[in-house]
Amino acid sequence: MKTTSNQVTLATAIAGLLALSQPAAAETLRLLTWGGYAPENVVAKFEEETGHSVEVTLSNNEEMIAKLRATGGGGFDLAQPSQDRIAGPQAEFGIYKPIDLSKIDASQFIPSMLEATKANTTVDGNVYGVPHVWGTSGLVLNTAEAGMVKDYTDLCAPEVAGKVSYRLRRPTLIGFAFSMGMDPFAAYGDEAAYTEIMEKVEAKLIECKPNVKAYWSGGDELMNLMRSGEAVAAMAWDTGGWKLNEDNADVTFVAPTSGALGWIDTFVLPAKGSADDAAYDWINFVMRPEVSAMITEAAGNFTASKGADEFASDELKAKYQASFPPEAVDNIKWYPPVPAGLEVIEGGVLDRVKAAN
Repeated sequence: MKTTSNQVTLATAIAGLLALSQPAAAETLRLLTWGGYAPENVVAKFEEETGHSVEVTLSNNEEMIAKLRATGGGGFDLAQPSQDRIAGPQAEFGIYKPIDLSKIDASQFIPSMLEATKANTTVDGNVYGVPHVWGTSGLVLNTAEAGMVKDYTDLCAPEVAGKVSYRLRRPTLIGFAFSMGMDPFAAYGDEAAYTEIMEKVEAKLIECKPNVKAYWSGGDELMNLMRSGEAVAAMAWDTGGWKLNEDNADVTFVAPTSGALGWIDTFVLPAKGSADDAAYDWINFVMRPEVSAMITEAAGNFTASKGADEFASDELKAKYQASFPPEAVDNIKWYPPVPAGLEVIEGGVLDRVKAAN
């Protein structure tokens, strides 16, 4: 029987409509991630809803990069390195594939975090990462005794002399630079400009030494200093401040006026991943506010999901909202990739500060 062109067109249209009405084929998602980012209750909910299965491999930044380098981007379908571990490894090793932003539900993300991550993970015009879990360092204060501390340089104020603690590490250099009205991240591409900024920070930190009770090196050390009252103002991370708040309602995390310093763990697609549909389904699923709250409960950190704090426990929600009103979230200074050479400059500054009388 002869088939007319109209019949062929109709059959093609019907086939297309049928294809669109069918759910995507179930896939196995091989996920390379951090502890707490894919808790069992979230995985079970995703598998039940989508039909996909999930294989979780726990890792960290160094191991993720090593695994993907060894396979040229194979072995996994979705990985979660920090945003400063994407542009460099991609440019050097080509271990990721670009994100198709049309497959991401952007409305579920906090806009400032999404835009910052896109900017920091763009290589040759392609975006390679979108944000997931984040955290910050800023100020941990006993507000009853150090309420006047609003920014990093306030740690040098006479009101808190001898009762201050921070690390001799790069976050302190970066935080003090921002507090002094400079933008160290904008100088990342100019070693001379960065050196000039670091020299000013070095002078400030040497001037500030009499205020420092101790330079903390480990979390337990800082927590003990704050709990004992030996330190009433410190530069530290948000979750540490909230943990201390459980013991003393006067102690909490405060976002500095110049901006907390933020890290973001992302979603990236390994170059040889074979389950992209499942990967995009997972991203959109876990960024739902109510699902993201389940991840916050497991990981202890918040996610870039817009409105997810409303689904957190009342206690954690109250701490988060007190520390991070919307304007403080939008003012977070997100760490970009560190160019070669800057760590040497910073190391020299830190050594001289430590040695100064």
